[in-house]
Amino acid sequence: MAPVFSKIGIIGGGVSGLAAAKQLAHHNPLVFEASDYIGGVWRHCSYSSTKLQSLRCDYDTSFPSYTEILEYLTSYANHFDVLKFVRFNSKVVEIRFVGDMEATDLTGKLGDYPTILSGHPVWEVAVQTNHSDTIEWYAFEFLVVCIGKYEDVPKIPEFPRSKGPEIFQGKVLHTIDYCKLQKEETSQLLKGKKVAVIGFKKSAIDLALECAEENQGPEGQPCTMVVRTLHWTVPHYWIWGLPFYMFYSTRSSQFLHEKPNQSFLRTLLCLLLSPMRRGASKFIESYLLWKLPLQKYGLKPDHPFEEDYASCQMAIMPENFFSEADKGKILFKRASNWWFSKEGIEFDDDTKLEADVVVLATGYDGKKKLKAILPEPFRTLLEYPSGIMPLYRGTIHPLVPNMAFVGYLESVSNLHTSELRSIWLARLVDEKFKLPSVEKMIEQTTKEMAVTKKTTRFYKRHCISTFSINHSDEICEEMGWNSWRKKNWISEAFSPYGSQDYL
Repeated sequence: MAPVFSKIGIIGGGVSGLAAAKQLAHHNPLVFEASDYIGGVWRHCSYSSTKLQSLRCDYDTSFPSYTEILEYLTSYANHFDVLKFVRFNSKVVEIRFVGDMEATDLTGKLGDYPTILSGHPVWEVAVQTNHSDTIEWYAFEFLVVCIGKYEDVPKIPEFPRSKGPEIFQGKVLHTIDYCKLQKEETSQLLKGKKVAVIGFKKSAIDLALECAEENQGPEGQPCTMVVRTLHWTVPHYWIWGLPFYMFYSTRSSQFLHEKPNQSFLRTLLCLLLSPMRRGASKFIESYLLWKLPLQKYGLKPDHPFEEDYASCQMAIMPENFFSEADKGKILFKRASNWWFSKEGIEFDDDTKLEADVVVLATGYDGKKKLKAILPEPFRTLLEYPSGIMPLYRGTIHPLVPNMAFVGYLESVSNLHTSELRSIWLARLVDEKFKLPSVEKMIEQTTKEMAVTKKTTRFYKRHCISTFSINHSDEICEEMGWNSWRKKNWISEAFSPYGSQDYL
């Protein structure tokens, strides 16, 4: 039976998939969503306490909860009538390349990127429906991958022989397993139990707080966070009475930071302005050390704040987190190496921690997730030395024809990031502009990675937070838009940029 042929296929019904479907709606795309509802990571990897890290409407005063985000996404999907494109309970299990391999020379001369919509199938997609053994095949001219870097494939630490989870007498689970539990199940798991949470990023912090709230009273047990790498956390987006966006999200503030494609004069100017850049970082650090008891609990990072911001590692600290630590309900253990024992965890400093439950808040393996469905030779292209998948405009891999990746670029507001790049993608598909040569695209992505690597030691993620406005400027110019989106030069210089500026 021949595959069902369509112009455009989209894999994933989360934030990025919905944005792509909205912008490509005039092509009647097929959207494959593995679950029975939209929302992606917000539906399947959220706790009851999970909130959006960026502010409502970019710079408001409240952080929407995950339920509010899901309500927004449902409203978004209904308003733009994209649910008609979505095929639920449809899991993509395999992708085949059926295009012209001779036109896709991955080893020879780098020339022009192939035509997007040529009228011929380039990719075939195998879809498994309703958890059955039935496989249906679809063929597409263009494929948009929106499965994200989170969810599905947990990143599990490696342990010495006979020192892994198998010898632990308690319960071990990853945050992906915790997210699937109902409220009653999480309460039963945490209440009255000695819980160890491995990690100190947002998911670990939220989980430790939930554990502390379940263990109130004299009978409650403390939750211990096992911390290897410290990162700066912020309680809200105000610093000594000033809005946070003043430091990183305006043209004037981002002018202090290096960006790709800058001239020698601009590079020299960045060097001369580096004291101001470090001063802004120190100013923020001074507030955080005053506002949060980081030194009291040994949680002050050794690196500057700007390195966490430049690598999208900054997390919002829940308001009552340290009040629970003050009550002894949340404890901290710094450790570079650890392994399991029968009773709990052992550390490289010869100390031990008894535990009934160990939760691994150790992140997700997005690369492994992609490699599971991409065919060779394209799968090999994901083995990028820097750890960052080189995506032109955060969307197109120069060596993967007729395929886009939305949701793999990180910035302060990923909702805005996905929307703008979906607009760019739709105009590309509609041939409103042409891509540069493969060689030029590789050169651009290399420059972006070089800037990130120079700015922060945590560079193994495609984060553009310190040059996000410049990144959007280049996208606008490529689409033929005016890159300056404000009403006057004062607003251009000193007001923040958000989604509403690109409507």
